[in-house]
Amino acid sequence: MTQTPEALTTEQFQQAIIDKGQYYHIYHPFHVMMYEGKATQQQIQAWVANRYYYQINIPLKDAAIMANCPDQRVRQEWIQRMIDQDGEYPDGGGREAWLRLAEAVGLSREQVISEELVLPGVRFAVDAYVNFARRASWREAASSSLTELFAPKIHQSRLESWPQHYPWIDDKGYEYFRSRLSQARRDVEHGLTITLDSFTTHEQQERMLEILQFKLDILWSILDALTLAYVHNEAPYHSVTSKRVWHKGIFK
Repeated sequence: MTQTPEALTTEQFQQAIIDKGQYYHIYHPFHVMMYEGKATQQQIQAWVANRYYYQINIPLKDAAIMANCPDQRVRQEWIQRMIDQDGEYPDGGGREAWLRLAEAVGLSREQVISEELVLPGVRFAVDAYVNFARRASWREAASSSLTELFAPKIHQSRLESWPQHYPWIDDKGYEYFRSRLSQARRDVEHGLTITLDSFTTHEQQERMLEILQFKLDILWSILDALTLAYVHNEAPYHSVTSKRVWHKGIFK
């Protein structure tokens, strides 16, 4: 009879989660290019416009987690994530801060809100994440958010490098990155507690690490799509047209 592997200790499990940071999209060539000051204005604009689609879907992901969660205390804490992103009327929260970033890099908010620049690969990746959160158990969906464990580093890297390399970007556009430095650390503390308490067997821990890798795949795939379109100049249908003929999400 095959013996069931022993579960990791809490410390070992937490370290296994931390070790996943080696696959975080801070190491993607597209992000490295932006960090090193080698990106063009068009490439940065493309990243901001496409990442907007991810930003506006985060509250939907969080709403799905809360809808599936029967624990009032967890919901009371988790709802702060939605408030951070959507704001409280009339404050626009993180969404509004991201639109100010878009304006700072030379885009109009109307163009970004229209989603006309969102690549199909980006849309598919983000939609997959939201759909996962809707279908999965709330504990599994909550654990997928633990890529935030690595987020302060990526926000700090932008705050340190972008003003130096891209002086044409208005400083007001960096408000989102500044706010997420503290918000992400708070969210990590909550999400990590849920994860370490919820996944206690070897099988559960392995599944959670796979879920975290799934989220890392999503973030990496977003930059893959941007690289294809804006580094290699191979946007969807590039071989037959230069127009943006891809769908705009009307079937969602």
